[in-house]
Amino acid sequence: MLLINIKDNGNWINSVWNLTYKVGWEHICKAVNSIYDFYQDTEILIENKIVNIVDKKEILEFTESLNLTVRGVSTIIKVPIMITFHNQTDLVEVIVAKATDEFKQIDYQKFNISLGQYMDSIELAMYR
Repeated sequence: MLLINIKDNGNWINSVWNLTYKVGWEHICKAVNSIYDFYQDTEILIENKIVNIVDKKEILEFTESLNLTVRGVSTIIKVPIMITFHNQTDLVEVIVAKATDEFKQIDYQKFNISLGQYMDSIELAMYR
């Protein structure tokens, strides 16, 4: 994924990422399903409405919609994060808490290094 925009939003960093290709609902659900286990206090939202699930396999069966969001505390990057995928587009919105020194200052290059590989891994999960 390519980081295309980053901005300060108080205690949060808002960013926009570009996928290599536009993706459909099935790819988005695969990505969220693959990262679900790496979050604590995980919430899934479809069109900004919380969806309660019992088993993460349910994610793969969601009815197609405009967007899908996963949010919680990432056990990989160790901060609260919210990732919103937009159906049939190549845009992904990511909001990260300024909860560690790594994310305190907004710097395009450092943020890209900190989150780039993580976002690339999520994109690759869409195609598994």
